[in-house]
Amino acid sequence: MTSRIDQIAKQAAVSKATVSRVLNERPGVSTRLQKAVLTAIDVLGLERPNGLRPRSSGLVGLIIPSLEDPIYPIFAQVVQTNLGNLGYTPVLCIQDSGSTKEDEYVGILLDRGVSGIIFVAGRHSDTKFDNAHYENLEAQHLPMVFVNGFMKGISAPFVSCDDQAAGKLAVRHLFTLGHRRIGLLLSSATNVSDIRLAEGYCDAMKRAFGETHEDWIDVSFTGEEGGYAGAIRLLEKGMTGIVCDSDLLAIGAIHALQQHGKQVPQDISVVGYGDSKMMTYMATPLTTVRQPMLAMGTFTAHTLVDCINGSEMPSGESLFPPELVIRGSTAAHQ
Repeated sequence: MTSRIDQIAKQAAVSKATVSRVLNERPGVSTRLQKAVLTAIDVLGLERPNGLRPRSSGLVGLIIPSLEDPIYPIFAQVVQTNLGNLGYTPVLCIQDSGSTKEDEYVGILLDRGVSGIIFVAGRHSDTKFDNAHYENLEAQHLPMVFVNGFMKGISAPFVSCDDQAAGKLAVRHLFTLGHRRIGLLLSSATNVSDIRLAEGYCDAMKRAFGETHEDWIDVSFTGEEGGYAGAIRLLEKGMTGIVCDSDLLAIGAIHALQQHGKQVPQDISVVGYGDSKMMTYMATPLTTVRQPMLAMGTFTAHTLVDCINGSEMPSGESLFPPELVIRGSTAAHQ
């Protein structure tokens, strides 16, 4: 390390202390001297630290979960359209099960010199993780926007649907239809969105029945298989209505109920969360709580570009209101 600093200091005609300050991104170095140090690094063929690498003015990283859930392709398309209109191109990174992890994608994107990164339902959405991963990116002055999830201690914009409000909407809808045994089916106990959805569910249940009925909450796993397994357990508890944390869970739940001799919605009503055009064309069109992906995607793209352009963006969370979409999977309790 010392010989490297000596090389750079000699090439740039500056002191070793100045080189050290630039490499460690410490204040107190003039723009002229910083440029001289960076030029020396490039001339010597040395690798700049991540935070000092030039960023490509046209590329933005977009890290999203599996495309299995239809709300994420919708979101990616909205973001891509808006970024394109603003002169940027997204580099799409999909986190399928067993594929490249988020931190690996971040390394790849930094090597490409992206101008910023949008994280969708990533590590920031799971309470199992700490914020050290993102603090490191903050130290590199990388513009970031986080979608669907929240993590304290990160000074960046967060964009989410109001999951608590979604839980309340679903329970109130089923209660209005006469259901008195309403279960909640989650795919995770540590996901921020699921935790908030459960808070909304418990609040609505307490207002309706005087009890939170937390024993009617089932934590399964993601995808249709998770919905299938969880619905069977809730069926055994005598539920007449089931609220699911995603449309995929709801589809799996409907399959399970039908295979166990129950009709949807005549015997049991099911509500999803997310919404896409596909939900209209199912054999039993799905009642769901819509996440406003068009508005969220547009806001996210513009917010990131504003950050890239140097606008001072307030840290904290922007919550978008959900909307109940009533279709054929819910009906009055007989």
